[in-house]
Amino acid sequence: MNEVTKKAKLTIFSLVLAFSVITAAAADQPALKEAPPDYGDRSNWAYYQDSGDKKADLFFVCPTVDLGEKGNANMRISDEDCRRKFTGATNMEIGIYDRCADVFAPYYRQMTLKAYDDPEGCEMAYSDVRAAFLHYLSTSEEDRPIILAGFSQGSEMLIRLMKELFGDERLQDRLVAAYCIGWRVTAEDLEGRPWMRMAKGESDTGVIVTFNSESEETEDSLLVPRGVSSYGINPLNWTTDGTPAPASMNLGACFTDYSGEIVKEKPALTGARMKKRRGTLVPTDVSPDEYPAILFERGVYHLYDYQFFYRNLQRNVEIRLKSYLNKHPLR
Repeated sequence: MNEVTKKAKLTIFSLVLAFSVITAAAADQPALKEAPPDYGDRSNWAYYQDSGDKKADLFFVCPTVDLGEKGNANMRISDEDCRRKFTGATNMEIGIYDRCADVFAPYYRQMTLKAYDDPEGCEMAYSDVRAAFLHYLSTSEEDRPIILAGFSQGSEMLIRLMKELFGDERLQDRLVAAYCIGWRVTAEDLEGRPWMRMAKGESDTGVIVTFNSESEETEDSLLVPRGVSSYGINPLNWTTDGTPAPASMNLGACFTDYSGEIVKEKPALTGARMKKRRGTLVPTDVSPDEYPAILFERGVYHLYDYQFFYRNLQRNVEIRLKSYLNKHPLR
């Protein structure tokens, strides 16, 4: 077995675990809808770290882990298997942030993959994220720096949260950055919302950081549909203008498991450049055969957004927090 094949098999195995491609047999009847969770109850949080030992707080929103194989439109928080997958997927990504921040990650009745276009399901998911964030705000220090972060559905929820709540100057002042990775941010999202600003470099604060990885040939995906243009930034050289970043700038691609442990790390795995017309990110030194899409169309590297650029993102969180604290020396 050659090295490429070994790498592909390891990657597939890790992601199959992370995104629950192997699921239990579907139930005959759809699951009943649950009542909204009480976020005053710590059991409704995957993480609630209020130690205050770190310089900031992270409010993290988990990606989709329930594929809807049981016929349900929204994940049941009381389902222990879903909780395990939810916490596991969160663990795979929070290592980028938790060296700098206490972690607050609510369980929420997220949309399942099979019902992702269901408006009622979307409202249910968002109402939980909103309620959890408001609960977090009610218990946190009024000037505590906040990092928002998510992936995929989690990022979609955060973009909506920013639209509704971050017009408040007090929240704007607390925001270090919002890492809304793996979801599109369009001109329509920003229109009439001056507080929603896209990152333009590696150290600006109060901004949105996003990118969606895909091959050069890809023209359509769930994340960035055909004909849609998203904002984005290159996580290697922190430019938005299409300037290529060589693989030598990649500090380390890290492939993590459900515990958050890094099971494989490869510095200089791939370079990247922005595809300006779509606003997507093209990893320049990998192929769809090495890193298959699994749940998406061939060439959509969505499942690898965090993993391909793990160490660069980890370093960037530190840079932005330092920049923020320099601007707010009393915090």
